Amino acid sequence: MLDFAINKVHDEARQGEAFAPFKNDANEYRKKFYIESYGCQMNFSDSEIVASILHENGFGATGRFEEADLVLLNTCSIREKAEQTIRNRLHIFKQQKRNKPGMLIGVLGCMAERLKEKFLEEEKLVDMVVGPDAYRTLPLLIEEAETGQKAVNVLLSREETYADISPVRLDSNGVTAFVSIMRGCNNMCSFCVVPFTRGRERSRDAYSIANECKDLFVKGYKEITLLGQNVDSYCWKDEQRDEIITFAKLLEKVALIDPLLRVRFSTSHPKDITEEVLQTMSRHENICKYIHLPVQSGSTRILQLMNRAYTREWYMAKINRIREVMPDCGISSDIIAGFCTETTEDHQDTLSLMEFAKYDMSYMFFYSERPGTLAARRYKDDVGEATKKSRLSEIVKLQNRLSHQSNSNDVGKEFKVLIEGNSRKDENQWMGRSSQNKVVVFPKNALHFKKGDYAVVKIESCTGATLIGKAVD
Repeated sequence: MLDFAINKVHDEARQGEAFAPFKNDANEYRKKFYIESYGCQMNFSDSEIVASILHENGFGATGRFEEADLVLLNTCSIREKAEQTIRNRLHIFKQQKRNKPGMLIGVLGCMAERLKEKFLEEEKLVDMVVGPDAYRTLPLLIEEAETGQKAVNVLLSREETYADISPVRLDSNGVTAFVSIMRGCNNMCSFCVVPFTRGRERSRDAYSIANECKDLFVKGYKEITLLGQNVDSYCWKDEQRDEIITFAKLLEKVALIDPLLRVRFSTSHPKDITEEVLQTMSRHENICKYIHLPVQSGSTRILQLMNRAYTREWYMAKINRIREVMPDCGISSDIIAGFCTETTEDHQDTLSLMEFAKYDMSYMFFYSERPGTLAARRYKDDVGEATKKSRLSEIVKLQNRLSHQSNSNDVGKEFKVLIEGNSRKDENQWMGRSSQNKVVVFPKNALHFKKGDYAVVKIESCTGATLIGKAVD
């Protein structure tokens, strides 16, 4: 996730930073597009939907913005620094446009609604602004922008799920893929912009999800991650069978496609993850034993201000229940330092909860007030930046120790690893992940593995970020 102070648990895996599609199909199309994505995996998934729509309308992908007719930034509003990064990129693209006058520049995603006037009128950085629910209108907006008009559609929808669009897999390793199962969020966490930028929750047709996952497996993909702002809230009614499909039922439906297809999901809201989900995970070997369970703060008082709808004690009980049902389950979290009115005692509560949960990894960042959120309207951002950074540093230091401890506990154990490709640091080694979402590297040898294979790996050593081992024959 861009701009988060990340514990580098996944330093061998592709990070969620800006990317462009590297596909060699651009010459097959009359025009070329270039896209960069920032922020959460939902944005990366949305970019693949956008790519599909553009392909259907005569645009081929290119990995060089200098040769593109259409340049798009899929944006994130999670922090102020992310917005400044986007603005800096737009200035670079605007400079390139002087050398290529016909180029169109567009902003997609979460920043579209809030900053459309600045980008379009005040700073004149873009030709198009398109919200997350308006991607189907891209062809018309492009036509409008080509005439010199400023093209805008930031309307939110209560129905749009893009269920009928088959995403173009951008920058794919051919082994793992993301499948969006729902859009929007009904949780009004006071620090979060998502309900305002992505609208209300709506769940996608379960059959379209299952069909997309089947198609990916047939094409050789071995791991699917089901995506949603809060996957546990997934709920779709099968009118023909008069049946409610919960997230647990959907999870099982995808797991039953084939035992060789791994299933992951993200993200879970602690208040919504159910016993049914835990039991379903426990029942199926190919549902990965890993849950991303954002706590945000270890202080009940701060959690109430955040409108998280659970207490410290309730969250700890949920962690205990996960461990009871799946003792080997990996757990990660999101943690915010320095939320409004946070005291030293509140901060200590966060540190002690981290010690209790023993997270394998965390996404950690200090609070950044976002305009339009409930917190911005209700509370004063009264924790100084130096204090925020100091507390964040303590959180990161603790998580580094917990991550190394967690990995050390795995030394001597054997894990089934899905090979995703070469190690970034050494092409003579494979890189993959365990069911617990831990990165594993091991030497290539006479066992003749290839990308997409499963290997049983015995762990011999570790860093705080990576398990290091050798394949077991």
